[in-house]
Amino acid sequence: MSAAPSVEWLSAAELAELSLPGLPRNKRQVSDLAAVERWAVRRGDYGLPLARKRVGRGGGLEYHIDLLPAPARQALETKLALSSMPDAANDAPQVEQAWDWFARQSEGVKAEAERRLAIILDIERAVESGATKTIAIREAIVRWGGSPATIHNWFAEIKSVALSDRLPFLAPRRVGGGKEVEIDANAWQILKSDYLRPEQPTFASCYYRLLEDYAAPRGMELPHPRTLQRRLEKEVERSLKIAKRNGREALRRSVPAQSRTVKDLHAMKAVNIDGHMFDVFVRWPDGRVGRPVMVGIQDIYSRKLLAWRIGETENTLLTRLAFADLFDDWGIPLECVLDNGRAFASKAITGGAKSRYRFKIKDTDPTGVLTALGIRIHWALPYRGSSKPIERAWRDMCDDIAKHPAMSGAYTGNKPDAKPENYRERAIPLDEFAEHVRRRVAALNARAGRRSEAANGASFDAAFSASYETAPIGKATAEQMRLALLVAEDRSCDRHNGAVTLDGNRYWTPELHNFAGKKVTVRFDPDNLHGEIHIYRTTGEYVCAAPVIEATGFFDRAGATRRAKQEADWRRKFREAERAHDLVVAEKVAEAYAQPRQPSPTPTASVVRPVRHRGQTAAALKPASMPVEAGVEQPFLDNLLRGARLRAVGD
Repeated sequence: MSAAPSVEWLSAAELAELSLPGLPRNKRQVSDLAAVERWAVRRGDYGLPLARKRVGRGGGLEYHIDLLPAPARQALETKLALSSMPDAANDAPQVEQAWDWFARQSEGVKAEAERRLAIILDIERAVESGATKTIAIREAIVRWGGSPATIHNWFAEIKSVALSDRLPFLAPRRVGGGKEVEIDANAWQILKSDYLRPEQPTFASCYYRLLEDYAAPRGMELPHPRTLQRRLEKEVERSLKIAKRNGREALRRSVPAQSRTVKDLHAMKAVNIDGHMFDVFVRWPDGRVGRPVMVGIQDIYSRKLLAWRIGETENTLLTRLAFADLFDDWGIPLECVLDNGRAFASKAITGGAKSRYRFKIKDTDPTGVLTALGIRIHWALPYRGSSKPIERAWRDMCDDIAKHPAMSGAYTGNKPDAKPENYRERAIPLDEFAEHVRRRVAALNARAGRRSEAANGASFDAAFSASYETAPIGKATAEQMRLALLVAEDRSCDRHNGAVTLDGNRYWTPELHNFAGKKVTVRFDPDNLHGEIHIYRTTGEYVCAAPVIEATGFFDRAGATRRAKQEADWRRKFREAERAHDLVVAEKVAEAYAQPRQPSPTPTASVVRPVRHRGQTAAALKPASMPVEAGVEQPFLDNLLRGARLRAVGD
């Protein structure tokens, strides 16, 4: 903002016309006051006179406003400011722009503006106390330093500015560096494009590549590399630099993470599921060695790990069994957060969901376990681990399970170049590793001092229990548990007794006798093949649960006793079924069949069809009165006539 024009020299007549406090109201009296106080010989800063001859406009003397009494001088400055204030001083947008500029300055610039304002205020207070402005400025210089000319310039900058808006106008507006460095437009574009690449080249390599391969052959001179680097940092926004050199995912991570609360949740209202491969070598039952995978389900409210299953790969089977454990132990949640992995987005788990990141959605898709139970599905964005709280639990398990002393020698390291010194010294048997995981998960859930919103210093177990006791929890029925088990497999029943064979085990119950030689659908827990399996018709209707037929020793009397009891139960059911059908003996059935039957009535034809003959048959049927040809004997004719009649009847 430009300062208002300064009116510092006034004649005696002009001072009288202004009617200032402490000054006479007519020209003669002002001149007399000037003579008494010797205005004509008084000196100001640097010994300069405060009175001078007026050039033109009638001549005479004119006096500097520093000669006036303090009340008159203050009133005069106010009148001059109001009368000569430019439009910009009343322009609110320009004042807002000044404050906006001031807010973007460094702390050093703001501190200097505050120092200048303090000097101005000191001078104004001294003037209000009766000192002249010249003396007040001189005293301020002694205290603060500086020069009279500089302070007068500051007063000029704020003459038309409101007291509350002085700070940004007193701030130093230094212009550094001169004009912007000049560089060929094409060369500058090539340099920026080369630097802003996903390969992330250094600026130095980009500069010397531009200098040697582009500028030198064309006779161009380039500024110093540091100069161009400062210009690039000034012109190219940091967000663009991150997006072009590090990728859009890095740009997303540069934004502060979303803050979420669980105040609107309770235990078992929402869960999230994910898979984790342990950095541990285990030995599978068949002797192979590999790294196990765990599919785990965590309560979002309390962060407690509720259910998990361990297997060779992250697949639909582990997912179904983990959900089966969750339903059986804790109940059915209302909502579930899962990602688009094949194990979770499969149709057996989420079939029928309105949206999915994997597999084509068809109207004919089977209904998945979660969809059938009314669990609302929330899809986490692909490659977005921050949207699933269980990712934090995996970090704890990496340290507390995989690096536990019990796993020494079996730990693999978390990446190929971080293998421990005792790499692959041993492999943990699968059963032993599963028991180790069970103990450590229980310890992690019970560990106090958790800083989550729900735990607030307590353990995950405590946070879950406190909410679980008062929360509405949906419990799983027997049919819902069967739905949560393995995807249905078809098996043929034995054609003699109806037994079902599965993985070397036989299962049988009397209800299967009706399915001998037929196909049935079997649902079972592969981790508990010595329990019972569930039998369905191939059309989907539930039939029964069939227990396993246990192998017994040859001379095992207890096994023989159990077998005898089973046969006795089977005979008892047979007798009950016989009584229920109220069957009769065979003699009574024969008597029922021996009742005399009434003869069927003989039908009478109501329409007669005439029979016509041709050839020899027609001739034979002629009347006997016709003459007989000579040489034909009567017995021959009789036989011929008889045969013709028989044929006529047959026709």
